Amino acid sequence: MARVAARLSVNGEQSSHPVDEVLPLPKLALYGFQHVLAFYAGAVIVPIIVGSALKLSPEQLVYLINADLFTCGIASIIQAWGIGRVGARLPLIQGVTFTAVSPMIAIGLGAGGGTAALLVIYGAVITAGLATFAFAWLPAKAFRAVMRLFPPVVTGTVITVLGIVLIPVGLKDAAGGAPTIADGGVPTQLAYAGATMLFILVLMKFGGPFLRSISILLGLVGGTAAAFLLGDAKFASVGQSDWIGVTTPFHFGAPKFEWFPVLLMLIVMLITMVETTGDTYAVGDIVGKEVDSETVARALRADGAATALGGILNSFPYVAFAENVGLVRMTKVKSRFVVVAAGAFMIVLGLIPKAAAIVASVPPGVLGGAATVMFGMVALAGIQTLAKVDLKEEKNALIVGVSLAFALFPATVPAYFDKHVGPDVSSLLNSGVTLGATAAILLNLVFNGLAKDEARSAPPAGPAAPPVELPAQPVAAPAGAEKAEKAEKAEKAVTADGAGTTAP
Repeated sequence: MARVAARLSVNGEQSSHPVDEVLPLPKLALYGFQHVLAFYAGAVIVPIIVGSALKLSPEQLVYLINADLFTCGIASIIQAWGIGRVGARLPLIQGVTFTAVSPMIAIGLGAGGGTAALLVIYGAVITAGLATFAFAWLPAKAFRAVMRLFPPVVTGTVITVLGIVLIPVGLKDAAGGAPTIADGGVPTQLAYAGATMLFILVLMKFGGPFLRSISILLGLVGGTAAAFLLGDAKFASVGQSDWIGVTTPFHFGAPKFEWFPVLLMLIVMLITMVETTGDTYAVGDIVGKEVDSETVARALRADGAATALGGILNSFPYVAFAENVGLVRMTKVKSRFVVVAAGAFMIVLGLIPKAAAIVASVPPGVLGGAATVMFGMVALAGIQTLAKVDLKEEKNALIVGVSLAFALFPATVPAYFDKHVGPDVSSLLNSGVTLGATAAILLNLVFNGLAKDEARSAPPAGPAAPPVELPAQPVAAPAGAEKAEKAEKAEKAVTADGAGTTAP
């Protein structure tokens, strides 16, 4: 019975591709490319927004996008493959965090815009990345104490907030893209979005396991093909793009280090640490692999290393991307080597602008239809984490509910912080993720205090780490006394009267 249970995923379906399985090359390529398509819009939107706000030239903007994709690929390989004690070794895609957009624009405009502003931004990014990397190497006792700030009620809330905040991003694309929203959107793009969503849902309902696993990819390809036949997908930019575009360190010049931009970026990285912690626990639950504090520490080290590398290679702060956590849950393809393949694709895209232009030609409606489905699955991943929390306790319910309300405030009253607080503070607070995550941490401290030092927050493994008893939830069937103990606990759970799920 234990062996059968070990083969099941968290939602009760058999996993045909465990997290450490190396798939055949054709499947690796196909599933990896699907991750790239699912991630692409989120990957390029940050350099586009920041570059446009800083009045960069089209050529400079293309360079930012290529640098971002190139660094994303390296960062994702580090996170999924793992180098020593850096990288979670889970199917986590690394992407530029949306949390940093407003602060980076504020820093850049304060520095006068243009490439000179990028140098100040990169100085702050490099410093914040190195600080995050160093933090994740804290001694076991200190790191464990910090991780007590992030019990399931906090991480589950943050992941739910991410999904809820991202859904409008997908819906805006579905309606034709942000510039068209004020005019009511574009009906044809909304039709493409609806058709793409319907196609994906039909595949999920009636397709076999393989078709379901690539439903997002097929939806994007099918929607783009239909738009092309109807004259709404344009590929002219492909012919105008170069074949090769190499990213070089410090392309725009030597970074500048100023105290306030550095402080602002350190605060951003604190928020991204909560995001990555939540994503790591969420994807661990999805793939059926136990996540302890050493896993979280490795994930944060990868974040810090990728962020510092981003500043060197003309990119921005990196975080584990929640969008692709939703894709892992939808497709049930749990192999981390799929993400390694996706990283290789992103490196290639970062070197070949012409190839990136093909992917960029996907109409916004098609992209928005697929993205909306995935973002909904991100929110569901957070809800699944919250299912481990006793929400009958009024204090836990208040933490979740009030944090969600804070997260929705910037979207509901977008101009409030711009009008009533200074630009520096506004750049930090005008983010649903920032407000929601901060509210969840503070409210949890008020109502629950620090979480108990449980096995889930075990200290990082290493020669000097004290022995810690891990929870009896291995992915593979335990042996000997551990197996007997697990069987005994399972028997008690079956006979218990109405026993519910408790927080780990």
